[in-house]
Amino acid sequence: MPNRPYVVGNWKMNGSRAMLAEARAIDRAAGRYPDVQVALAPPFTMIGAIREAVSAMGVGGQDCHFQAKGAHTGDVSASMLVDSGADFVILGHSERRKDHGESDQLVRAKAEAAVAAGLGVIVCVGETLEERDAGGAESVVSGQVDGSLPQGENIGDAVAGGRVSVAYEPVWAIGTGRVADVPDVVAMHAAIRARIIALYGENGQKVRILYGGSVNAGNAADLLSAAGVDGALVGGASLTADAFLPIIAAAGNGEA
Repeated sequence: MPNRPYVVGNWKMNGSRAMLAEARAIDRAAGRYPDVQVALAPPFTMIGAIREAVSAMGVGGQDCHFQAKGAHTGDVSASMLVDSGADFVILGHSERRKDHGESDQLVRAKAEAAVAAGLGVIVCVGETLEERDAGGAESVVSGQVDGSLPQGENIGDAVAGGRVSVAYEPVWAIGTGRVADVPDVVAMHAAIRARIIALYGENGQKVRILYGGSVNAGNAADLLSAAGVDGALVGGASLTADAFLPIIAAAGNGEA
């Protein structure tokens, strides 16, 4: 792996201050695995509180606007995330692409704004079941990588510093309990790596590629040990320390 494994919990639209105890427990677990980079992306409303409650892990947002400020009711800018204590942001999740009509171009604009504000970015890509069954999975995902990753003269330092990551999340595996076969994950991560190198040159080796889609304690070890898998983006299994700790441990090749 080009960097230490990166395991990120995406709480989605779940969580309240009552869950600070879970965040603290996850943070304690993260402290026991210094060779794994652990982070949580809670709802916007909890970023500040979790940042104050933890010390061993990163805290991030689940989206940001591409503009720094303005008349965008309900939106949050990258600089606002930084101000609230975030150090990264997830962008282009399939739920945002589907529910909010986000295009590759919009995701790229958001990613460039986030990098400019000093945030790390995790850009999500993934195919639908129909696209996979039609034999177009690698083509679809490669196109998303090309269109969604931040580019421009100011991106090189972020890439070299490991602040740009990609999460491969097959849409049909998110929240369904279905998981891509390991050989398919390996093949897709290799295709993604090739596109990243084409975009960024050899510095693209420092972009971590995470797998996401129904990752849990039962399948984490196989997925995280697969060639080209640099970590995991975890949904429902990150909501409690008991469920998340075995995944962190698998990334650290240890026992929970």
